Amino acid sequence: MNRIDRISAILIQLQSRRVTKAQDIADRFAISLRTVYRDVKALEEAGIPIIGEAGVGYSIMDGYRLPPVMFTKEEAISFLTAEKLVEHLTDTANSANYRSAMYKIKAVLRTTEKDLLENMDIHIEILQGRRTQTINPDLNVIQPILKGISEAKIISLKYFSNYSQEKTERLVEPVGVFYLDGYWHLIAYCRLRNDYRDFRLDRIQDIRLTEETFTRKHPPLKDHLKSWYQDKDLKEVIIHVNKKAVPYLGEQKYYSGYISERVMDDDKVEMIFLTGSMEGFARWYMMYGDMATIIKPDELIDRVKTLSENISAKLSASEISC
Repeated sequence: MNRIDRISAILIQLQSRRVTKAQDIADRFAISLRTVYRDVKALEEAGIPIIGEAGVGYSIMDGYRLPPVMFTKEEAISFLTAEKLVEHLTDTANSANYRSAMYKIKAVLRTTEKDLLENMDIHIEILQGRRTQTINPDLNVIQPILKGISEAKIISLKYFSNYSQEKTERLVEPVGVFYLDGYWHLIAYCRLRNDYRDFRLDRIQDIRLTEETFTRKHPPLKDHLKSWYQDKDLKEVIIHVNKKAVPYLGEQKYYSGYISERVMDDDKVEMIFLTGSMEGFARWYMMYGDMATIIKPDELIDRVKTLSENISAKLSASEISC
């Protein structure tokens, strides 16, 4: 990118946020802070009313506006791609809001870009996998959550927990939403559990944004994701499963950290998992243990043996009591 294009892009970035840090600009364009200072100075000399505060960042004076931005063909196509993703992967209300925003974006496009989008529309589609669970379209879950985050308001949930197989009513302080492996999640501080929890949006049976606000300062969403998902101590598990048993594993294998599989020559399927709970995996494995063999790790084999011995002892005790 040449300097003129970069300076124009920096101006657009400054207009997109109330305050923009010099380091954020440097990271985006892979340039030094000294180059950022020089480019911002060039904008100031061109008459752009930029306010700079040491340790805070740059902002543009209130009231200053530029004419509508012109988009490149590549940018226009990226908007179309994003529209398809939002339409298929979020709820009805969020999709409608994005579609409304897209009309405004298309309104400032040149005729050539409008024609391009119309021609490209039939060439981009989003297909949902068989295990992808959609959010109940009647609830419009995402918009109340995002509003609760922006206004620091408590959200009332009716939630079905797959782990405990129970329905509960929760009052939560929303922290953020994220999309992982085909599912939308809400990270929130749960007042019922007095701790942070991960709520799957497709398991929310009812949602209501209350008028009560919260003042608790929550860590950023990325901090939760880093500690729960990125820095989690995952261990590899390899099992061989009888081909006839594979269909019975269904979606449950994804909850146990399923990664991949390959068909073997001896009527078996080798399945690989990454799990953060060897105890949980051992108990899940026992449901299909008569049709599967643990290849690794030894820790899992030992735990399954112990559980089997405990079960056998209880069954023997029951027979004696009868």
